[in-house]
Amino acid sequence: MPENRKIAEEVIEAVGGRENIQSIAHCATRLRIMVNDKEKIKQEKIEHIDKVKGAFFNSGQYQIIFGTGTVNKIYEEISRLGMNTMSASEQKKEAVKSGSRFQRVVRTFGDVFVPIIPVLVATGLFMGLRGLVMQEQILALFGMKPEDIPQNFILFTQVLTDTAFIFLPALVAWSTFRVFGGTPIIGLVLGLMLVSPALPNAWDVAGGDVKPLHFLGFIPVVGYQGSVLPAFIAGILGAKLERAIRKRVPEALDLIMTPFLTLLVMITFSLLVIGPIFHIVEQGILKVATNVLAWPFGISGFLIGGLNQLIVITGVHHIFNMLEIQLLAQYHNNPYNAIVTCAVAAQGGAALAVGLKTRSAKLKALALPSSFSSFLGITEPAIFGVNLRYGKPFIMALIGGGAGGFLASVFGLKATGMAVTVIPGTLLYLNGQIPLYILVNLVAIVVAFVLTWLFGYSDRVKKEIEQ
Repeated sequence: MPENRKIAEEVIEAVGGRENIQSIAHCATRLRIMVNDKEKIKQEKIEHIDKVKGAFFNSGQYQIIFGTGTVNKIYEEISRLGMNTMSASEQKKEAVKSGSRFQRVVRTFGDVFVPIIPVLVATGLFMGLRGLVMQEQILALFGMKPEDIPQNFILFTQVLTDTAFIFLPALVAWSTFRVFGGTPIIGLVLGLMLVSPALPNAWDVAGGDVKPLHFLGFIPVVGYQGSVLPAFIAGILGAKLERAIRKRVPEALDLIMTPFLTLLVMITFSLLVIGPIFHIVEQGILKVATNVLAWPFGISGFLIGGLNQLIVITGVHHIFNMLEIQLLAQYHNNPYNAIVTCAVAAQGGAALAVGLKTRSAKLKALALPSSFSSFLGITEPAIFGVNLRYGKPFIMALIGGGAGGFLASVFGLKATGMAVTVIPGTLLYLNGQIPLYILVNLVAIVVAFVLTWLFGYSDRVKKEIEQ
């Protein structure tokens, strides 16, 4: 399409021309460009290109938001123009070399845990659906009572809801080996060894029904069902050990000796050293997090709901994935999601106010779809395309997120899963919490909308900013 070809050409020119571009990739909503000199990027020109919903520099990449569907078409046109394109994963490996040490550590957390999230999302939805089906009011519609539910059906739901968390160390070790350059299947087997049926079940030990094994009379050895940190540390060290062994073993013996030695050393070290130490560390982190989330008077909800999207724009929010996974594995609920969803909804409320108030057709066409995107759980178009761009709407959205988060904390809302928010997030609150979930989201949206409408945006301010 000629229009998209023109946009592609304008993008290339605005980021400093062909000679300034190392590579171009894309994700679901954004064009990701690695440049030689970010000083050559013409930010204002980029923002005025048709269909662009915002642009920012993060994680070693210049990211231009086009939205789902549109970004694929622009990427195709850029490819036809002969630019150096690569997959998002390939480009991410290059981008990892840039940024501070802290940013690289956070990015590593994201690379390890993000691939696991879809499975945990599905598990959370299964939990929500089971909670819905088990409600007495729902069963009454079919002339049933809770005691009428067949035992085989309950076992089937347990397979759906428990499997991912029972074998969570296997998922974590697999992903960690993959990220740190090991062989993923060795990581998977190492993780499975950590939850072997031959070991005392961690949940049975915690419940007092089973006693742990003791090596050398004082080292407790148990399975690590639902555990994250021991598998993560074992995955890092295991991947490094595998690579070290592979360098030293003759090629003819590599197929046999490398996995044999890696698994032998790592399962011994994991059960006797890594597991006992980092399980205590993991429990400590979880205790601190749950204590913070339990602060009285909705304080934690107000602070987390108000600050969450501020953390998102720094790109370090993926570090909280591990916390959510731990909450779900240990308690089978996630109060953090209930608070964060309000922060996401509020960004949509602020963008909606801008879209309805402005007389600019271009800004209206940007703000209204961006607000709907936020209501589906994706805030980047609203944040970078509208709210942060004009400043005050973003601040009003933070206040709205704090207000909604405050109520979520006061009401004690707890999701059955993670990673989906606002409208899709309703599926995580099917166990009798939907009315309150809708209420806290509406409060976040309304507060952000009203504050933005009254104090956060005017076309006069828009003209001053864009001059």
